[in-house]
This record gives sequence, C-alpha cells and structure tokens, in this order.
Amino acid sequence: MDLKPLQAALGVNADGIFGPVSFTALFVKCGASIEIAEELALSANVHFERYGMLQNGLRLAHFMAQLIHESDHLRAMEEYASGADYEGRKDLGNTRAGDGRRFKGRGPIQLTGRANYRTYGKRLGFDFERHPEIVAVPSVGLLVALEYWAVTHLNDHADRDDIEAVTRRINGGTNGLADRKRNLARLKEWMA
Repeated sequence: MDLKPLQAALGVNADGIFGPVSFTALFVKCGASIEIAEELALSANVHFERYGMLQNGLRLAHFMAQLIHESDHLRAMEEYASGADYEGRKDLGNTRAGDGRRFKGRGPIQLTGRANYRTYGKRLGFDFERHPEIVAVPSVGLLVALEYWAVTHLNDHADRDDIEAVTRRINGGTNGLADRKRNLARLKEWMA
C-alpha cells in the first residue's frame, strides 16, 4: 500500500513510512485530541502492521471508519451512556447485578459485556473482567479493537469493501450506517 497520498492529506512528510508522527496526524484528523492521538499512535505503530492494517487502503479505511463512529470521532474511550441498558443482557454475558454498568462500551470500538471483556482479556493477557476500566486506556483499547477485528475476520469484509457486513459484525445491526459510510468515503478520499 502506498501511504504517501495519505501522508500528504495528513500534512506530514510523505515518505511512505508510517510511524508515530503519521499515526498521530491520522488520529487527530479523525477527531482525537492530541493526547489521545499520541497514545493511539504508539499502539498503532506497534500493532497495525501485525494485524494487516497497512496491507491495503480498504482495511485501514474500514477500520478507521468504524472506530470514528463507535468512539465519537475518537473522543470517547468510554461510552457516554451509563450502561444500564445492558443490565441482564445474557447475550453479552451480563448475568450479575451491576454488569451492565461495569461492562459498558469502552475503547475505540466500544467493547461491551462481561463475556467480551473476559474473552478479549484472556486473548490479550489482561484481566479485563476484574479491571474493565483498562479497556478505556486508548493504547489498550486500540489493541482490543484490532484483536476483535482479527477474531471476527473483518479484514475479509473490508477487502471486499462491504461496509454493511463490517458494521453488522461490530454493531450487531446497521446502527449508524450512514455515518460509517461518510467516514469511509472521507478516508478513501485521503488515501487516493
């Protein structure tokens, strides 16, 4: 993937080498504060290549489009709502009193539910079930998002440019599809 057009759109040195400066500029352009962008960039610099995000523009564009929507333009690493709506949701593993609030959406992909916190904590070597607040740390949350993306085979859907399939896997439906499409179009434009 030629990263020079994206770097030019971000206003950084278009040398084709995507590192912390380019990642920070990308996250800022997507709406993150400089503090959040810098922390996300540190994680992206370590993990994006391993998760195949830089292999082609569609993967990166789809991934970022979803994160932008899910996290209110990378400004909310924790869901604004209390989580009370998730109380008693057995499909999310919320079987104990208080689970809805305790395991509300966190991270740029808004990991939700005791079962998901347990699963992704085990996969990544964190005790998210005991310490769910860790997922709201931007660098950790980005790693969780990448792992979720890999486990649910979202690169396959991104490679086919199937935003509806990607959205259904992340959201469980098509909530916010129009916004996700706008985000995707903007990202594709930056990469052209």
